[in-house]
Amino acid sequence: MAENADMEQLLTAFRKFAVHGDTKATGKDLTGKNWAKLCKDCKIIDGKNITGTDVDIVFSKVKQKTSRVINYEEFQKALEELAPKRFKGQSKEEALQSIHKLVEGREPTNVGVTKVAKTPAVDRLTDTSRYTGSHKERFDESGKGKGREGREEIVENTGYVGAYKNAGTYDTKVKAEK
Repeated sequence: MAENADMEQLLTAFRKFAVHGDTKATGKDLTGKNWAKLCKDCKIIDGKNITGTDVDIVFSKVKQKTSRVINYEEFQKALEELAPKRFKGQSKEEALQSIHKLVEGREPTNVGVTKVAKTPAVDRLTDTSRYTGSHKERFDESGKGKGREGREEIVENTGYVGAYKNAGTYDTKVKAEK
């Protein structure tokens, strides 16, 4: 039973990497890029026994000739290929179990994801209350952007000049004269 649970975790890891960074991915196929990411994140690539090149070669070896992705079965074959190289002192079965342990339950790590800089300089530059000139018009008091209203002069086609104070009083004047 233990092996079955491990396979579940392996499949889960495979699916998570398969959809990583691809909005259209179904989770059934793994691209070369995500295969390389999986190997890197799960520390299969150790820089000594296995390098990025080895990983690419194995990917090319297990995929179908015309295909650009590998499915779960091919993924397992690829791990079998890499296992003895990664764990040199172990038997084929032990090496395979060790490599499965590296991958199981893992998900893509987002190393180097850009974080929002919080420095006084940035705070000062993004403080909308200190804006002057035309930029001041683009934000309300709370610092929320006004959108198009703040950028463009929206024209009202009333027929009156922009700064005319008595707009809309014509009818009352004409009726008063009669």
